[in-house]
This record gives sequence, structure tokens and C-alpha cells, in this order.
Amino acid sequence: MNSQFLQLSPSAMRTIERLSTSFTFLFIATVLLIFIGIGLRDPWPADEPRFALVAKEMVETGQWFFPARAQEFYPDKPPIFMWSIALFYWITGSLRLSFLLPSALAGLLTIFLVFDIGKRLWDKKTGLIAGWLLLFTIQFLLQSKTAQIDATVCAFITIGCYGLLRFWLVDGKYRWYAMAWFFMGIGVITKGVGFLPLLMLIPYAFYRFKTRDKVSIATSPWWAWSAGPFIMLGAIGLWFIPMLLIVGASDNAALELYRDNILFKQTVTRYTDSWHHIKPAWYYVTSVIPLFWLPLSVMLPWLVKPWYKAFKQLDARIILPIGWVLLVVVFFSISPGKRGVYILPALPMLALSIAPFYSVLLNSKVVKNILFGLSLLLGSVLLLIAILGLLDVTAVTKLTDKIDIEPWFLFLGIGVFSVMGTFALKGFSRWVAWPVFFSVLWIGYSTYGYYLRNDVSTPLNIYAEAQLHIDEGAEIALINFSEQFILFSPYPIVHFGYHTVLKKQLMAAYQWQQQENQYLLIEDVEIDAACFDTAQAIDLGFAHRRHWMLLPASAKKEECEYDGSDLPVYRYNVKK
Repeated sequence: MNSQFLQLSPSAMRTIERLSTSFTFLFIATVLLIFIGIGLRDPWPADEPRFALVAKEMVETGQWFFPARAQEFYPDKPPIFMWSIALFYWITGSLRLSFLLPSALAGLLTIFLVFDIGKRLWDKKTGLIAGWLLLFTIQFLLQSKTAQIDATVCAFITIGCYGLLRFWLVDGKYRWYAMAWFFMGIGVITKGVGFLPLLMLIPYAFYRFKTRDKVSIATSPWWAWSAGPFIMLGAIGLWFIPMLLIVGASDNAALELYRDNILFKQTVTRYTDSWHHIKPAWYYVTSVIPLFWLPLSVMLPWLVKPWYKAFKQLDARIILPIGWVLLVVVFFSISPGKRGVYILPALPMLALSIAPFYSVLLNSKVVKNILFGLSLLLGSVLLLIAILGLLDVTAVTKLTDKIDIEPWFLFLGIGVFSVMGTFALKGFSRWVAWPVFFSVLWIGYSTYGYYLRNDVSTPLNIYAEAQLHIDEGAEIALINFSEQFILFSPYPIVHFGYHTVLKKQLMAAYQWQQQENQYLLIEDVEIDAACFDTAQAIDLGFAHRRHWMLLPASAKKEECEYDGSDLPVYRYNVKK
């Protein structure tokens, strides 16, 4: 490839340099990368169909206060995130448009907060650098484009950090302190860890101890400082108190179970005695940060010295955010249950802490070459895989057996454009290699990639096959299902409890299935041959790597020894 041919003109270089110092350009790039693809795909497992279903049901039933999936209360998370999807669904009438908007808007808000606090603590250039660093970090953009709670709670946590930093270090106006506590409360009723900005009190106490002879700009009286927790509790109470009152007055065992589950099992128990996602204490340091915090993770070794110097000089602008980032990682590392997304809220403050020392990184040829080489390598690998796939090389094509799609043209496009873009901008700066690769990757994936993946990430093919065998008036009972089988069903749905053990579900289904137009949708390996005639099963094919069957009422064996079931029957009538 002729790199001279791809070299940009000096005027183009100057244009790029001017744009890079403009917040407008950062805003446009953020909107492009985060919002592109919205409306092009459906909710995908594991979490997206669940939240989309809950939100859709809120709008359809008018019952917004207690999240439910097909009438069964969903007590794992408070309702804030699901309310936000439901609101956009109510406005637009399109689930495809609405389910990704809360995360996208949360990502956009987080970028602005990081830029603004960076500008106020240092200068506009530092704020812009912090925004760009955050935008081009893998985990941040991934979550901003995913309908999970984490991007939203990250935004609320970042508001909390923003408010505390602005109160302590910028202008000392009490409204920022109050805002921080209020949004911590909103964060708690979004996902329990919304209180995390409180951890910044620890490095702040250290800083004030070390600088006790200096006068702080945060000079509010003691009672104003003490009001913070009450402001947070007030925000939590906006949902918490009505929930308790409604449950207390209902005399409803299901609502009481919802209350107890969300207050205890999904908070204290999930943190101290997790029952899934069990990982060792070093999981985040070894398995999450190196990959998902790229490119920031590559820069960290070169920042130890300037950060240490800032600590010695008692620079609160570094002590507070970096101290907080370390405490967040430690906090989640202590819990036995770990998921990579848990430490997402630390990323905005990490980007903020890196930005003032970007000149140190610019002067490091090693960091520059690592990121340039990594970008070129990843683009070239995708290009090579695409070529081998198109040439039908078995060692490569067999990989598609696991994903059920052929991504060769997607990889080819990403590889060609990222490599060409990297060489085109090489003369301007090797630093742009990562933004070029990263942007091409996400634009390609968010358009053509969504098109390729959508059908195989939903059970649409299962229901399309079912419609060839059963009529529109049929009713389907789901056995050991995931929420997407409710969300995408063209038929009225019945189920017997999401967490009910398989045997009890089968007993309840056997008792429920009395009419000819009632069917059981079940994975083939879970069919109880002692009670159902597998020869009458209707093969629906594969979805989510599982083989699905329909059992008609005629498949029931009379000699089955199932006892009567007292399980509740949950129903969902499809509204199109």
C-alpha cells in the first residue's frame, strides 16, 4: 500500500487539528458513535429483552410502579431504567427506537460531564482530551450502545462525582453538593451501587488532613454538610416510601416477596454472598481492565510517575478522582460476585485523571507505537480473516458454526477502511490510529453488523417455523425460557414462574394443557419422555444454541405420575 498516496494535504491536517479543539466536534463524534444503529436491531440477550419486555408491559398494562415480566413481578432491579425505556416507548410507539435511547443519552451526558469538570478544573483543552479518551474506551462505548442499566447508573454516579468535585475544588457553591447527594439517591434506585461517589469522601478527608492549614472554598456550616445523607435518602424515598406503603396496604404475598427480594437479596446478599458470577479477587485487574479499558489501560504505566508527583504536591484534582477510582475497583474486588460492567463507573474519573498528563503520553514513543501497532494489527487481522473466510478456508469458516453468521464482508470493510485510514493519518499523528480503527469498527458493527446478527440473536426463526404448524389462535406455554421468547411471540404466552424448577414447570404445564390449540415450547433435552410422547413433538429448529420443540396436547401420556400443581399461571397477551 502506497502510504504517500494516502497522505493528507497540509490544509486537511490543519482542519483536523482545529476540529480536535472544538467541543462541537466532540459532541458530533459522540452522537455519531453512540446513536448510530438505533432502530436497526431488536433487543438481544442476555439482559436487553428482559428490560424491554418489562417496559413494554408497563405501557400496555398501565402498571408502572412494580416491574413485571408477563405478570410475574421482577424484583432484581429498581424500576428507574425500565421507566426510562417505557417512557420512550410510550412516546415513539417503537420498541426498536426506544430500548437503546436511555443508555445512549446517559453516555452523551457522561461525556459532557467529564468535559465540563475537566474544563473547570484545568482548561478547555484538558476537558476535551478527557472527553475523547472516554469516548474511545471500549467498555464505555459498548455500554452506551447496550440496553443494560450500567450506562445509566454510570451517568448518575458521574453526576455525583461532578457535584462533589465542583463543590470542593471549583466554586464551593452548595447546590453542587446537594445535587451530588440527590443523584446518588437516584442512582441507588436505579441500581444499588449509586452511592459510590460517597467513597470520594475518603481521599477528600486525606487531602483536608494534609492541607489542614489551608482554607477550603467549601465553607458551608456543619449542618449543611450533614444534610447530604438526608438529601440522598429523600431521593431514594421518592420510590422507596410509596413502594413500602403500597406493599404494606396490599396484603399481597407476591408484592411482599418483591419488597423483601429487592431490599435484601438483590443488595446486601448479592454483594456479600453472591450466588453467581463468582470470580477471584484479582479478576478486574487481570481480566477486565487490560482489555475493556483500552486504550487507557495501555497508558497507565506511564502515568504512575506524574500521578505520584501530583500526590506529593497535594493536587486535589488528581488525588480525589484517582483515589476514588482505586477505591471503586477495590470495593467491587472484595465481593465474590463480579461482572466486568460493575467497574464501568470508574472510567469517567480515570479519563479525567489522565487528561492533564496527555503531554507526557504524547512524548512517549513507546505508548504511541503500541497503540499504533495494536490498531494496525487488529485491522489487519480482521482483513486477513475476511480474505480467508471468503476463500472458504476450513480453519476459519468453522468458527462461524458458533455464531451462525458469516461476517466476512463486515470484517473486510472494517479491515480495509481502518488500515487505509490509519496510513492516511499517519503523517498527522500516530495517535489517531486508535480513534480511526475504533470508529470504523463501531460504525461497521452498528450498521451491517446489526443486520447480520439480529435474526440469530432473537427467536424470530423459531416463531416463524411455529407459524407453519399452528394457527393464530393457539396459546403457548413456555418451559425454562428466556424473556425474548415472550417479547417476540406472535401468540398469547403462558408461563409458570421464571425461577421455578423444571420439574414443577412441567407438572404445571401438564395440568394446564387441556385444549387442542395449547402447546408447550420447550428445549428438546428437557422433555419428560415419561409424560410426553416425543414422537409427536414439532421440531422448530435452533435458537440461542438450543434446540426447540413444540408439544401439542395430543403428546400428553395418560399414565403420567405428575401430581397436581398449585403454581400460579402467568399470562401475556401480545399487543402489536
